[in-house]
Formats: sequence, C-alpha cells, structure tokens
Amino acid sequence: QQIVPTMKAPTPKKKMTSADLLKFIATHHIDATILHLDAHTSTVSDAARELGVDTGQIIKSLVFMIENKPLLVINNGTARVDRKKLATFLGVGRKRVKFASAEQALAITGFVVGSMPPFGHRQMLRTLVAPAITRLDLIYGGGGDIDAMMRLTPSDLVRVTGAEMTDVSE
Repeated sequence: QQIVPTMKAPTPKKKMTSADLLKFIATHHIDATILHLDAHTSTVSDAARELGVDTGQIIKSLVFMIENKPLLVINNGTARVDRKKLATFLGVGRKRVKFASAEQALAITGFVVGSMPPFGHRQMLRTLVAPAITRLDLIYGGGGDIDAMMRLTPSDLVRVTGAEMTDVSE
C-alpha cells in the first residue's frame, strides 16, 4: 500500500517588525535610528507632533501595483500621489496604476501598512522618490512597528533603495 503524504497549507510568512528593520540597517551600514513613540501616530500631523518636527519631514512609503508588478513610491507625507503623473512617468495607462491593498502590501513588503519603512522589505522594489524629499536634512518614515518611526537622511534613503527621482505629487 502506497502512503500519500498529505499537503499542509503553506504557512504565511511572519510579519516583519522593527527588529527585522534594525538587522537590515546594520547589515547595510545605514545611518538610521528607530524611534519608538509613546503613542500610535496614525496621521502625518500626529507623527510630526510626537517627534517635534515639521510635517514636511515625514515621508510615506506607498505600494502600487502596475500591471501586477509592485512599485514603491516614497512621497512627502502631506502630499498625495497623482496617479496620472505616475502612469505617464511609467509609460502606462492611468487605469493600470492601482494602490496595492493592505494585504498585498503586507505580502510584498512584510510590513503592516502604517508601519512600513522605505526599505528592508521582503523583496527589493523598484522605488520612486519625490525630489522635494532630497532637499531635507533629516526625514522620518515608518519604523517597522505601528508605534515606531525611523530617522534617516535622504541620501541614505536614495542610496539604499536605488531610487529614481520623479515628482508624482498632485
């Protein structure tokens, strides 16, 4: 009698945290600091107030799906991404540019939306950065946990991500 092994459902990959981000920072010699905050900062204004910085220094990392391929856009936290500009830059129709769902973003990056850093993801992503960010001395992005932010320089952000510069803000 032949024994047929039973197939177990694949175990979902664990969510990544600030500890995973710290390992990435150390491995890649990035001058960045994870700051654990006393409160969850669900808005750019909350984060800026908690950190004691200008809202313009807060960045957001957004995952888009372009024809089923992920793309990371790093923009100023108060600016909205203009999907038409993004589509034009990428040479695709606007309808092909979609925000990744929270589940897709988690599966692609390993990080929960609201904690997502600009790098250190499960896979290297093509990354676009708004040029205005590079004119700042220090920026603050997701720190890997819902109550953490990461302080870094724009030059390290561009170096680590291999980002392309383009203005895709409304």
